[in-house]
Amino acid sequence: MIWKLETNNTAYVIGVNQAGYLLNLHWGARLPDYPSPSESEGYASFNGAGQILPEEYPTYGMGLNYTEPCLKATFSDGVRGVALQFDSAQQTDNTLTLTLKDTHYPLTVKLHYQIYAEQDIIARHVTLINTGDTPITLERAWTARWHFPPGDSYYLHHLTGRWNDEWVHHRERLTNGVKILESRRITTSHHHNPYFAVERGDATETHGEVWFGALAWSGNWKIAAEVTEFQSTRVSIGLNDWDFAWVLEPGETFTSPIAYAGYTQQGLGAASRCLHDLIRKHILPHSDLTRKVLYNSWETTLFDVDEESQKRYAEIAAEIGCELFVMDDGWFHGRNNDTSGLGDWWADSVKFPNGLTPLIEHVNQLGMDFGLWLEPEMVNPNSELYRAHPDWVIHFATRQRTPARNQLILNMARPDVQAYLIEKIDRLLTEHNIRFIKWDMNRNVSEPGWQDAPRDQRELWVRYVHGVYHVWETLKNNHPQVIWQSCSGGGGRADLGILRLADQIWISDNTEPTRRLAMQANFSRIFPPNTMEAWVTDMGEQTIPLAFRFHVSMCGVLGVGANISRWTDAQKAEAAHWINEYKRVRHIIQQGDVFQLYQQDGYYATQYLSQDQRNGVLFAFRTYRPEPTTPLVIRLQGLSPDHTYTINGVSHSGAYWMTIGMTIQLHNFGSIMWDIHQV
Repeated sequence: MIWKLETNNTAYVIGVNQAGYLLNLHWGARLPDYPSPSESEGYASFNGAGQILPEEYPTYGMGLNYTEPCLKATFSDGVRGVALQFDSAQQTDNTLTLTLKDTHYPLTVKLHYQIYAEQDIIARHVTLINTGDTPITLERAWTARWHFPPGDSYYLHHLTGRWNDEWVHHRERLTNGVKILESRRITTSHHHNPYFAVERGDATETHGEVWFGALAWSGNWKIAAEVTEFQSTRVSIGLNDWDFAWVLEPGETFTSPIAYAGYTQQGLGAASRCLHDLIRKHILPHSDLTRKVLYNSWETTLFDVDEESQKRYAEIAAEIGCELFVMDDGWFHGRNNDTSGLGDWWADSVKFPNGLTPLIEHVNQLGMDFGLWLEPEMVNPNSELYRAHPDWVIHFATRQRTPARNQLILNMARPDVQAYLIEKIDRLLTEHNIRFIKWDMNRNVSEPGWQDAPRDQRELWVRYVHGVYHVWETLKNNHPQVIWQSCSGGGGRADLGILRLADQIWISDNTEPTRRLAMQANFSRIFPPNTMEAWVTDMGEQTIPLAFRFHVSMCGVLGVGANISRWTDAQKAEAAHWINEYKRVRHIIQQGDVFQLYQQDGYYATQYLSQDQRNGVLFAFRTYRPEPTTPLVIRLQGLSPDHTYTINGVSHSGAYWMTIGMTIQLHNFGSIMWDIHQV
């Protein structure tokens, strides 16, 4: 039996061999025909068939197979081996479900596949069903294993970082053994992202074979990139099994997160654009909605907010052309610094004696929408909520609780915590004309205990994320007019799972523009520009021109976070100019194709092109290069070769711009923004 999942340009082929192994037969370009399932008796007495064959969903504990399994479980009698056998298949035009059953125990495993043909992407997830009358404990339940053609050397691309220094790109050769990328922090994390790209040979932005994928999950995750002694390379992805357990009671089903993966022969840039199209067309809540230019008052006020000062800043923001005014931290009950107030989500009566309505009405009269900052998952010990419910936080009963940023984490796995947050935030959104919420999370987990857990405490890792999703989705459904932003001290929760709920991501608290260039380019390896909030701030103002700072932020969803109360009239006029320029071209930036043209030696160049190839925008930057130096030479991408394009007053064919290119002269901390128009 063979199943072929074909997209516009690729194929994913699965088959069952005579021994009953479910195998991956091909993942790559579409072909006239495909291999048949292979047989193997293993290698000597030390490695069985499962060690050698490309199993689609291998399990632990059966046969002589010592590679990374996707599934590990313990049955009620203590047996720890899962032996799956193919049972049946169900398919529609774009989905396939393969049902496997354990040969002895009442465990059913369903492998689900969905085709996104235009994006050349296959989505996978797994459901595990206990059809018996005793519990089964899951100890690993990964979503997928992805195999690459055997016998070649591969390079892994992945993204790492830390707070204020996210989105660092790495390329490294995969050698024998297992390379682990993971988060153990109860959220996606700044430190690694659940994304991979694997190249065969020397792929570039424009050429070469690239396999790529990402996990849609906002909690603990793991990627295992493995090269075996039999010249087999594979990547497994799913929930992190570190400190994980899930008790699958009789009749219950456990569903894994979705993993998306694809293949291209057109290099790393094409892989990114496949993901961008998938996210915009199939994942984002408000995919086609134009993202507004926002002003956020945090860097102007910090915690020192009140009605009158916020009104003054709103007037300046409206004057320069902002369309959304967001009041950040400091507005709620008892919040004068970061030691108090978290959890008490109502307006502070001292700062806002008349509530938030007068400020919101003033902002609306200025022609702007109003937004707020929230940090729903956190609580300060100095708060009404914590004094009433100290047991609501994640903790070990016999251990000291470790605060970070003077706050603890609410146990979002608890239904009473979920109900409290839904009630408080729903009331806030119902009683006020709020159109934007920045949802923040400013620490990672410690003492991951749950004394009153209904079953195994180690279920916390998954149930916490399910709780976050439940609260967020309930509020989103109750208030569909609200645009949500995911923030976790910057880029600590950026993944395809949160983008089913949030429309935008705050990618880093670091807004220094020269550092942002690399951050934004690497963030764009996964996420499209309409998800990337990018502020113009005062970082670098002593040496970096305002135009440069605006150009950097115009590469995503433009925002302003500077202390605009200190801006001169000339600075306000220049800001208004660039905001108007952004509004003129933002439909191309937010919804078009992105091409990373150059990113090295102090030069950066990024091109945006409408998907009909008619109009585009080119940004180029020079940070610091000592003199004398050579100019920037770039070749454009994605143009129609036979059509003529005008750029900066010069007209040539698309073929000319993509082959001969252009030379751009820039001084240190200089930048350009040029239109691209098809004649």
